[in-house]
Amino acid sequence: MDSKLRFTDRVASYVQARPGYPREVIELLREECGLNPSAVVADIGSGTGMLSRMLCENAQTVCGVEPNEAMRAAAQVDLAECTNFLSVNGAAENTTLPATSIDLITSAQAFHWFNHDDARHEFLRILKPNGWTALIWNDRKYEGDPLAEGYERVLEEFGTDYAQVKSRGKATLEVFDRFFGHSDHRKASFANNQALDREGFVQRVTSASYMPNEGHPRYREMVSKVKQLFDEQQQGGHVVLEYTTNVY
Repeated sequence: MDSKLRFTDRVASYVQARPGYPREVIELLREECGLNPSAVVADIGSGTGMLSRMLCENAQTVCGVEPNEAMRAAAQVDLAECTNFLSVNGAAENTTLPATSIDLITSAQAFHWFNHDDARHEFLRILKPNGWTALIWNDRKYEGDPLAEGYERVLEEFGTDYAQVKSRGKATLEVFDRFFGHSDHRKASFANNQALDREGFVQRVTSASYMPNEGHPRYREMVSKVKQLFDEQQQGGHVVLEYTTNVY
């Protein structure tokens, strides 16, 4: 499936059940990457606006560049009160933004869907001299406890193309060396946990583009497995998924 269309039927689950980003990410961008009240930021692949909302509190203008119409519409509704948020119908490879207009580019949970060579060219075009780029992921814990391992088994059993997406999402030093080119790049990591009730846990699973959605022949079977895992692992009516938020 075209990566720009993958989440069209996942917007509600995405809004309700995807983890946000820890405040330490914003602090890092403020301390090291030029985020300040006069900054113009391009949030590329901004989706439903989770990171954009945090950026709007710390920048003059945030251009949320998102090619998926349904996700872009959700961001426009959710960030309607953010007068410094500009919704842009564009993509990483063609943002439609003016040349040398951006102080900081962010891309949260999206870079693995880009054509990296074309995106690099476009990022260089829109960035001001000495501008910054921050690539951000919430990387879920895969092993080490029954919940993490059970969650992974569900994805492996029911995911339509989970193995391919997982492989694509593994950022390597070689990828970053090629993308950042001669620029020095480094990594920062922060703990990030997400507490979910039973319904939220189901929505977290179905928010992934590779998982069966309603109407899929395996949807009911998958939901049954997810609820069983929740019931086995819940404490006080919640489970906690553990992530590491990595910023490059």
